Amino acid sequence: MTSPPWALALHGGAGVEPGRSYARAERALAELVLDGERRLRDGDAAVAVVVNLVAAMEDSGLFVAGRGSGRNSLGDVELDASLMDGATGRCGAVAALQDVRSAIRTAAAVMGRSSHVLLVGPGATRFARETGQDAIGDLEAWLTEPDGYDPADASQTHGTVGAVALDQSGHLAAATSTGGVYQALPGRVGDSAVIGAGTWADTTVAVSCTGEGEAFIRACAAHAVAGAIAGGQPPRAAAQAVLALVSDRGGDGGLILVTARGEVTMAFNTAGMKRAAVSNVRAAEVGVDGALQPARRLIEKRTLP
Repeated sequence: MTSPPWALALHGGAGVEPGRSYARAERALAELVLDGERRLRDGDAAVAVVVNLVAAMEDSGLFVAGRGSGRNSLGDVELDASLMDGATGRCGAVAALQDVRSAIRTAAAVMGRSSHVLLVGPGATRFARETGQDAIGDLEAWLTEPDGYDPADASQTHGTVGAVALDQSGHLAAATSTGGVYQALPGRVGDSAVIGAGTWADTTVAVSCTGEGEAFIRACAAHAVAGAIAGGQPPRAAAQAVLALVSDRGGDGGLILVTARGEVTMAFNTAGMKRAAVSNVRAAEVGVDGALQPARRLIEKRTLP
């Protein structure tokens, strides 16, 4: 009897600068994609898998999300995230969230413990408190610089993490989280909190985007990819066409997607995208700017501080 397909893809942002080392982030993605592989093989639900893996990326401090977030023009940290369950169409999101450690777990609480889709600002923080989400407390002690960070990144707008998964029940899910844009205006919200722009999942495909958020919103990028695939366009062609549309809207970046058949696509039009993938017919792989390499081999051969 043939086992049902399952698949997973992760991204840690398309803001890759040539010549920099992202070895710690790459290793973290290798470890996470192997953890996700184990979870999906064990029969875990896609929604739980993407939430847990994105929360781990937030907590690592290696990406521009969670502990690696950038400060806005007032020196504050505002977090955005969204989650969508393709099987039910349910979704949850938060924006301009402050003093909460995990934006994606708060978005999951919005989806699972409220009748709303999107909560913002102080209301989102209040809801996080009411649902038992961990507070940051001492921001100075909690915040860290993401892997490969340089002060020149003050203009960087590609700091996002995301995960998409297909589980053995045939259900799809997508999750996206960001620590915002360095020196952004207070209250600025990008595509990571916007269902249909930065995140989408239905019964055909799950999508998570990373890049210049305003352009992805203008392109309604995640939903546009899903619509193209539902209309019969091959996944990679759909992804590339939408990234071309994002470019026409004044931005660049990348996206990851998984289809209901277990196909994985990771596309970008920047210098690179921190990414990893695995499926029931594909060994776990990880990469930043060039070719992908086996995740297990990377972990075995590198000893990092």
